[in-house]
Amino acid sequence: MSKNQSKESETPAANSLESAQRLEAIKNLIFGENIQQIDQDFQSLKNHIEKRKEELENLIDDTRKELNATIDNLATDLNIRITDLENSLNDKTDELNHKKVDRNLLGTLLVSLGEKIMKD
Repeated sequence: MSKNQSKESETPAANSLESAQRLEAIKNLIFGENIQQIDQDFQSLKNHIEKRKEELENLIDDTRKELNATIDNLATDLNIRITDLENSLNDKTDELNHKKVDRNLLGTLLVSLGEKIMKD
């Protein structure tokens, strides 16, 4: 019985191999040399697509690097401008504080001036 099972298992494998060979022969009869040209065209297209894909990936990487550099430059410029504005604001505030008159001091000075005027 095991010999029969062995022969039965070999038969489907042999049949599938024979079927594949028959299909290949039929394909060659129908398409002939055209199938080789089609295969070459597909391979050429595949190679062309792969080449373009690599070029696009390189372009994307270059663009990403340029954008990151530009963003870094803009961030640096923005920080410099903000720092300049803060310094300018602090300077103006200090100048205003310097120019601002203290009310108590002004009152004391006016009283003193009034007293001087009354004495004269």
